[in-house]
Amino acid sequence: MTPNPPPAAPEISRPQLFGLLGVILAYAALSHYSESSPDAKGLAAALSVGPVVLIAVVLAWRWTRPLAALSLAAVIGVVLYRYWPLVEANYQWGDLFQQCGIYALVAASFARSMVGGRVPLCTLLAEKSHGQLDPAEIAYTRRATMAWGTFYLLLAVAILVLFFWSSMRVWSLFVNFGTFGLILLMTAGDHALRRRLLPRHPGGGLMALLQRTILG
Repeated sequence: MTPNPPPAAPEISRPQLFGLLGVILAYAALSHYSESSPDAKGLAAALSVGPVVLIAVVLAWRWTRPLAALSLAAVIGVVLYRYWPLVEANYQWGDLFQQCGIYALVAASFARSMVGGRVPLCTLLAEKSHGQLDPAEIAYTRRATMAWGTFYLLLAVAILVLFFWSSMRVWSLFVNFGTFGLILLMTAGDHALRRRLLPRHPGGGLMALLQRTILG
């Protein structure tokens, strides 16, 4: 019996992809403006806590009953209202925790997949997209997993260093635009190597490159 082909990687349409890219860039620009302007601390604090609150409510909605999710949203709203001046005065620390935490967790995910007999993350993703890999492809995806883990760890370290040893404006430029540019360059390099070293699975064209940059 012929084995079933692996499920195709999720794809989104071109308008959806560019729409998502536009939202990300708009959020980054608004975040940079609010963090660079002394008169926009309220907006900066809202942008800092907003995504965390939204993710918490969405996860609660998916994992619990709707009433529990609504109750959580109400409690969060009351707490934020009660302590908003404190949140507004210290939003930079929340931003630092979020930025460093996200990239450190991604780096840890790549590193964790390399130990304990687990399948390296890039190998696992490639197998889901293309099916069984040959030895050269497995070797490449293993090295790619190590490279991506190191890359995200260095991003987290750079964010931490810039927070304490540069101006808030420079730090904001880096976290809102620099990191995205570096991820795009890293993805482009990985894309070029895949096309050269793994001709069976070159990885698609520009749209595939953008999708991998934005969605992983």
